[in-house]
Amino acid sequence: MKKIGWFNRARYGMFIHWGAYSVAGRGEWIMNRELIPAEEYRRLYAQRFTASHYDPADWAAKAKKWGMGYTVLTTRHHDGFALWDSKVNPYNAAKLGPKRDLVAPYVEAVRKAGLKVGLYYSPANWSCPDYPGGYFRDWPDEKDWASEEARRRFIEYYRAELKELLTEYGKIDYLWFDGCIPGNIDGDETIAMIREWQPEIILNNRLGNPFDVKVCEQTVNPPAEDRDWEACMTLNDNWGWHAGDFHWKSAGQVIQLLLTCAEKGGNLLLNVGPKEDGTIPEESVRILDEAGEWLARHREAVTESERHPFSWNCTARPVTVRGSRIFLHFLNDPCGEFCWAELKNEVRRARLFPDGGELPFRQEGARLFLGRPEGAEVPYTVELEVEGKPEAVRSQTTFWIPE
Repeated sequence: MKKIGWFNRARYGMFIHWGAYSVAGRGEWIMNRELIPAEEYRRLYAQRFTASHYDPADWAAKAKKWGMGYTVLTTRHHDGFALWDSKVNPYNAAKLGPKRDLVAPYVEAVRKAGLKVGLYYSPANWSCPDYPGGYFRDWPDEKDWASEEARRRFIEYYRAELKELLTEYGKIDYLWFDGCIPGNIDGDETIAMIREWQPEIILNNRLGNPFDVKVCEQTVNPPAEDRDWEACMTLNDNWGWHAGDFHWKSAGQVIQLLLTCAEKGGNLLLNVGPKEDGTIPEESVRILDEAGEWLARHREAVTESERHPFSWNCTARPVTVRGSRIFLHFLNDPCGEFCWAELKNEVRRARLFPDGGELPFRQEGARLFLGRPEGAEVPYTVELEVEGKPEAVRSQTTFWIPE
């Protein structure tokens, strides 16, 4: 498939889970997990959702500083509470809580910052009377619709919401679908409508066909085929703000996640869960500031990275490739001389990336030997320039079975 230019140049985006559930500070699934009645959820959370310090320009500036190329905002999660002034869904931020449209300033700020605009939308709606049910321990099934009439009404309703999002806010670059269960909501037909409203938009694979980006969630699972893909990950263990979740990833783990995606030609969509007032948690900012400092210097080793034939290595991993340039990322100390025993190409040059000096090296068949750069601290990156398109030597695995 033809690769999407801006998507591959970005390699890194910011997912933003924010809504009425942020008031509770216990994650985005509380309505379902705690069997909270719709009216109670409205009273305790939707009406108390203030967005009092909401500053989308600050969000966009942070994303840009952190090296991200796009952002994706949850315009409506499964709870049914919309962040825009919807004419078809009165359960929204313009009528409750903040009493204003929150999507319009977000789109404007992200576009003004030079980033690509992404919107998340969940067709699933626990608060809609025609939806099969908001309190299943898993998702409802196709047999759980009250009637065919209810299913048809629901499809018309969610399409009307999508039309508002995609015709009232200018160009939208990315539409990220979620919660498309049960599956019989005529997604293929909806996608055809979406492409009429936004001809250049890209879509993920959670509504129907044809889609542009294959996504995986809370795991890095590249598709077998060489196509655009994205791993969606949380910075701690929750998508929405959870005041008691202190299981933060380190900046080093974020860098490793990004490189692991990039080495297989994929993107990392990393989540932040703002507090109900719209501020991003301090720990998120600290971690992403640190990771962003690394990315600012190593951007060229990540953007437009290509799939490559190399396997994993005990020390220099991940490996990213751009054309005839190979980047060995040392997240572990090589403890002396490093041997990479996989490269088929002749090496023309080795240097400490991005601004270090030339490094001595020697090749013995498939084995490339590199000394540890003097004064370099882990993590560091070595760039190799090779003759031709990077190739790996053919490997042979022998299984030893004891008698």
